[in-house]
Amino acid sequence: MTTARDLFLIGMSPESKDSVGQGDLSLALAGAELIDLVGAGTATVDGDRIVPGEAATPDDRLLADAAAGLSRQAPYEQVEDWLWRRGRDLSATYQAALEDEGELTRKRSGRLSFGTERVEPADTPGRRRATDRWEEKEPVLAALASVVGIDGGRRPDEEPGFDDEAVTTVVAAVHDAVMELEAVRQRRNIENSAFANLWRGP
Repeated sequence: MTTARDLFLIGMSPESKDSVGQGDLSLALAGAELIDLVGAGTATVDGDRIVPGEAATPDDRLLADAAAGLSRQAPYEQVEDWLWRRGRDLSATYQAALEDEGELTRKRSGRLSFGTERVEPADTPGRRRATDRWEEKEPVLAALASVVGIDGGRRPDEEPGFDDEAVTTVVAAVHDAVMELEAVRQRRNIENSAFANLWRGP
């Protein structure tokens, strides 16, 4: 399992009381992938740019896809640009992959068999590993979860500390991207509201 897989499973857990936006989660998943690629030596972060390394292709197929998508042309891709490009519909990609692998299961809410269908993590070693990391408040997982609105009981003033400057850079970039996405949502809501008022008239 990878940080991105663990993050997705935590976000989908029925124990999580926080609703996670798919766009926010996609950006965080892209950040999680990049952090794992850096940890494996497949990439390094130089300033705000991602420099591909010479490490072997990751065993995880989703992480391997991420590695294959690294720009290998100088001056290389900026972390923020990577998040937006790689993150496009990434939560849907993870959901499909994890369902296919049996890590997610579909259940119907309510007593009736035709109730609303929902997806949640199955009882697998992967889920237990993700839960263990979450309960141990592993810094990277906790920080990325916090960015998308899952606080895990962390105090607002409790800032995670990272030993790796690259991890700090990536987490900060994910935070900025999520804030930018939220600003776009708010602007769109205001525009839609103004348009609706225009049609309704005085």
